[in-house]
Amino acid sequence: MCVIYVDADACPVKNEIYRIARRHQVQVWLVANAPMRLPAQQGVQLKVVSDQFDAADNWIVEQASGNDMVITADIRLASRCLKNGARVLSPAGHEYTDANIGPALAARDLLAELRGMGAVVTGPAPFNQRDRSRFLHSLHQWIEAVRRKKT
Repeated sequence: MCVIYVDADACPVKNEIYRIARRHQVQVWLVANAPMRLPAQQGVQLKVVSDQFDAADNWIVEQASGNDMVITADIRLASRCLKNGARVLSPAGHEYTDANIGPALAARDLLAELRGMGAVVTGPAPFNQRDRSRFLHSLHQWIEAVRRKKT
């Protein structure tokens, strides 16, 4: 089937992932730098990695491919996972693809450079209920598409 890998340290949609995974009986790996509470739910596992820079990202990249889905807000991680053939979804429900990852990386790098020069650059809009709903819909659609492909 497929596996969902979650860049879990700051993920605001973990409960939604658990709910969808339970409904569709999909394996979930939460990857974090520190232990966290998990639901008493079959198929949900935690991988605690070292606190070294990019340790969680590196573990996810090594695992995710094919029909797997990676949930992350980290654009660099998204790019690396796309190269492995995995699908990538942001917690706000936006799918990263080969077509949109280049401009997303360029915008990220530009904003980092502007911040480095002292420019006041605002961050992303606050996470809201519309983002949560879009995420749920996108994740459900992806799982259904994978299931249709297998039958």
